[in-house]
Amino acid sequence: MLTLITNAEVFAPERLGRCDVLIAGARVAAVAASVPLQGDPLEVVDAGGRWLLPGFVDALTHPCGGGGEGGFANRTPELEAADFVRAGVTTPVGALGTDALARSLEVLYGKVMELRERGLSACMLCGSYRLPPVTLTGDVARDLVFIEPVIGVGEVAIADHRSSQPAATELRRLAAEVHLGGTLSGKRGTVLVHVGEGDAGLALLEEALRDSDLPRRVFYPTHVNRSSRLLDQAIEYARQGGFADITVATTPEFIAGGEVPPLEALSRAMEVGAPAERLTLSSDAGGSLPLYRDGELVGLQAASPAVLLDLLQTAIREEAGLVDGAVAALTRNPAEAYGLTGKGRVAAGCDADLLLLDPRSGDLIDVFGGGRRLMRSGEIVS
Repeated sequence: MLTLITNAEVFAPERLGRCDVLIAGARVAAVAASVPLQGDPLEVVDAGGRWLLPGFVDALTHPCGGGGEGGFANRTPELEAADFVRAGVTTPVGALGTDALARSLEVLYGKVMELRERGLSACMLCGSYRLPPVTLTGDVARDLVFIEPVIGVGEVAIADHRSSQPAATELRRLAAEVHLGGTLSGKRGTVLVHVGEGDAGLALLEEALRDSDLPRRVFYPTHVNRSSRLLDQAIEYARQGGFADITVATTPEFIAGGEVPPLEALSRAMEVGAPAERLTLSSDAGGSLPLYRDGELVGLQAASPAVLLDLLQTAIREEAGLVDGAVAALTRNPAEAYGLTGKGRVAAGCDADLLLLDPRSGDLIDVFGGGRRLMRSGEIVS
């Protein structure tokens, strides 16, 4: 099946200007000022100057729900494919998070496969906050080698009262197993690290990497905008070759408590020279946003993938200078962090995960997942 999108302002995520984009099956076949065709394509979509972007790669989601802090009544519900499509997320990466007791990797796997059947390129992480990690096969490396949707482990918690308080040697051994599984399976192999409010910040990661032969990118810290001090550590981590993930889901209470708002965090990191290609933005969708005071839970909300599109719309309206950095941090950069070849870019041979947006408001018009139309004129395609 051929689809030709004409008259689009293409972010690849670099700005390419006005281009035509030809989709052949599940992939982009050509991107050019004008794509010549012999015979008519099956469908022509006139973008009319709208922006064409890669689909968002959401580095941390909880599609089968999360939470549980404060009791069973605080469990957050499952997310549906439509929740991601409306947010422009075509590649959600699913994780368990805090609760690997009342929820299981089997349930997460089933949810990921459901999302795939509905047109999304969903992936998953084995493990959870706790160590040793829960797995599907009994072994981290085996999960990576034999379970196709598994691309890493996470989110493993450090600097958090809910973590297993791991030692640096435990983290190093886990990263070595993930790196081995990635090497054998042809995947990147990544340990997504939840960084809590503890004073240590990224110190444990630095200790785990010290005197090891592991690449820095094997550890991928998230929630790095939790405080100004942690953000400074993450900026240095990115400077030295790692990736750092800024959480977009936040609350006024979190910001009042010292969390750096996501656009401010992105701007600050770029202004002080952090490599822009190593900064990412994720939603934490489906996870709980617990508010603790002195170790006591005093409130909880559920995160939504919609925060990613909201952030881009805010940048368009209020921070035009951050639009390009935000687009890259939502697309190419997280794809690169996980080694997801063909994701996060608009180029010949890449997967046809594409968004059409109104350039003035940032409203989402059309969504393609693997060349399949998932949204048309703002409406979900069933």
